[in-house]
Amino acid sequence: QVQLVESGGGLVQPGGSLRLSCTASGSIFSIYAMGWYRQAPGKQRELVAVITSDGSTNYADSAKGRFTISRDNARNTVYLQMNSLKPEDTAVYYCNADVQYRSRLPYWGQGTQVTVSS
Repeated sequence: QVQLVESGGGLVQPGGSLRLSCTASGSIFSIYAMGWYRQAPGKQRELVAVITSDGSTNYADSAKGRFTISRDNARNTVYLQMNSLKPEDTAVYYCNADVQYRSRLPYWGQGTQVTVSS
């Protein structure tokens, strides 16, 4: 089994910053892509950013220029630095990891709430 534990969410004013972290643990041989998704009330879950094991990144248009995804492969950890936050960034943010052990499977974290409000 694999567990993903997220941290770093909270309440922040518009224009502020937050840094999310997600660490994978358990039965892991290697991790391919790791990513962040978000789901706002009444909306579908959407991709925010993804990073491959060799560091290639991809961002949603809404995240480009404001968010930065990074990872520490030695710690099986992915980060999301969020700057210039807007009220429309309010959502539950979920970590995702594509993990290889006996087979290759996707895993999700439990989610962390990000609220951008004055």
